[in-house]
This record gives sequence, C-alpha cells and structure tokens, in this order.
Amino acid sequence: MVRHISSGSTFEEEIGYSRAVIDEHYVFVAGTTGMDYSTMTLADGVLDQATQCLKNIQGVLEEAGSSLDKVVRVNYYLPDRSDFEACWPALRAAFGVAKPAATMIETCLMNDDMKIEIEVTAKR
Repeated sequence: MVRHISSGSTFEEEIGYSRAVIDEHYVFVAGTTGMDYSTMTLADGVLDQATQCLKNIQGVLEEAGSSLDKVVRVNYYLPDRSDFEACWPALRAAFGVAKPAATMIETCLMNDDMKIEIEVTAKR
C-alpha cells in the first residue's frame, strides 16, 4: 500500500507530485529546499538553507514513521559546488549515524536564491 504526504504547496497539485511517498519499506522524500514554511522565508547563506532543508526533511520523515537515522540514500543539489563544503557540519550532524549513500550534483535550482536542495530515501 502506498501513502502520499503533502506539504500543502500549490506546486504539488500544479505539477503532480507529493512531498513524500511511503511504501511498505521506504519513505521517498522529494527534493526539499531551505524554505522556512512557518515564515515563508529563505535564508541567505547555504549553511542556514541546508539546516532548514534538514529540518523540513526531518519533519516529513517523522510524519511517515521514520527518521534521519534511517536515511539510506541522499542526493544534494547545489547551483555552486564550491558551497558544498560549508554544508558539511549540518550534513554530518543529520546523517552521521545513518551514513547513507550520497551524491552531490551541481545544477540550477528552481529559484536563483535557493542554494541547496536535498532529496532522501529512508527505511521505515
């Protein structure tokens, strides 16, 4: 049985996707940016955005019955690969226990102010 989690974003309906999809064994979390949905703001720095991405991901994983410690795969998307190292302390704090397979990809993001997007797969 598959269950979908929505963030309530209008993009989900307009584009046709879910914040997360849960199946029997895994939680697949869509690419998540550093938007602070409580204030609808985006921090300026890449570390602050990475930290917020992880908070957003942690929330959806908990809603799905999982956690950051159960992440098995993570993809990092950054428009500037030179920003990646600045994120390492936050990433190590989030994934130090799980030690997931990881890939960093340099690419354009949906908004020029976005400095990182993170996508994860976790066990349930």
